[in-house]
Amino acid sequence: MTCVGGGPTGLYFALLSKLRSPRAEVTVIERNPAGTTHGWGVTWGDELLDDLFDCDPVSARRLLDGSLLWGQQMVRISGRPPVYLGGKYGYSMSRSRMQDILTTRAAELGVQLVYGRSVDDDAALDADLVVATDGVGSRLRARHADQFSPTITTGRNRYIWLGTSKVLETFTFAFERSEAGWVWAYGYPSTGGTSTFVIECAPATWTGLGLDRLAPDAGLRLLESIFEGVLSGHRLLEPQSAAGRSPWVHFREIRNATWRAGNLVLAGDSAHTTHFGIGSGTVLAMQDAIALAEAVHGVERDGAALALALESYDRRRRAIMGPIQDMAMRSMSWFEDVDKRMDGDPVRVAYSLFDRRGDQAPWRYQLHLATQIEPLRQVRMGLTSARRGVRGIQRSRRARADAP
Repeated sequence: MTCVGGGPTGLYFALLSKLRSPRAEVTVIERNPAGTTHGWGVTWGDELLDDLFDCDPVSARRLLDGSLLWGQQMVRISGRPPVYLGGKYGYSMSRSRMQDILTTRAAELGVQLVYGRSVDDDAALDADLVVATDGVGSRLRARHADQFSPTITTGRNRYIWLGTSKVLETFTFAFERSEAGWVWAYGYPSTGGTSTFVIECAPATWTGLGLDRLAPDAGLRLLESIFEGVLSGHRLLEPQSAAGRSPWVHFREIRNATWRAGNLVLAGDSAHTTHFGIGSGTVLAMQDAIALAEAVHGVERDGAALALALESYDRRRRAIMGPIQDMAMRSMSWFEDVDKRMDGDPVRVAYSLFDRRGDQAPWRYQLHLATQIEPLRQVRMGLTSARRGVRGIQRSRRARADAP
């Protein structure tokens, strides 16, 4: 088995496959040098942690121990009092740290890791199963576009993925009114004394502020002044892999009519993308890896059995992903209309943000109002913390019971 792409999706599929079939030859091929990562932090919830502990408690424990917990979400709207979204918590870490943990675990299990190699010819992939985990710009998907039939929908807004030396304590949505329109950020703590800080704005605001013309460093200094209230004098940081260029890009939603073409199968961002506003990209990609590893475990690597296993994976995961992508597009649409929403009552605006996917029950608004009262918010946070603790105990017990 060969994974093309050495990000979390490929590494996790590879280590699970090797864990379950120690005699299997499993290889991960990455075109960048070892240690190269893109982006800042990743975030996930207890649902993914449950899955990780069920699959491989060793790497799951390392990921949990190396992550930070953020206990609530906060909405800040241009100098007004913050609004809290109760009952929300998650875990986050730097992408490079996650990559290191999964790389180490894969190597321990005997996965062959090959760096600095581009796969430009399918003939070079002499494997019974090839997994394309080479991301949103997948070359393998592009070479077989006639079979995968990808559909790419481009969002209207511009965004830039940055870090900051400001260590945020909560997941923060920060909306700031600039002279050219609203600019907003999604910020959450990472490991290593930094936070992830994704900034987005409408096209007219982007050009109105001159961000289409400013040199990268000057653009960062301008953004620091806009988000001064959140950053408290801290700097915005580019990823080292993008130093000096920090591209502003449009989000691209990717769907495929099928995720398999013969013995080639898609997983992670090569198969699907969801708008970063719902923060589920890493979770969904890792769940792809888990589902694919389960589907092919114990299956003969050639012939009809493998074809049936890949067909099952394809059908099940696409059925799950379709509604999630629909929901993510509703979230994207909410942010594309930010300029029309920000002048209302901050508590109502924050709830509209909370319910931007349209999946909240009506009674949730009353709970949202109660969450703005400090004593009630503390009670709710305490209950959430207790549930989180019980879930962690149950997870650890399952892992011990399943240990050999």
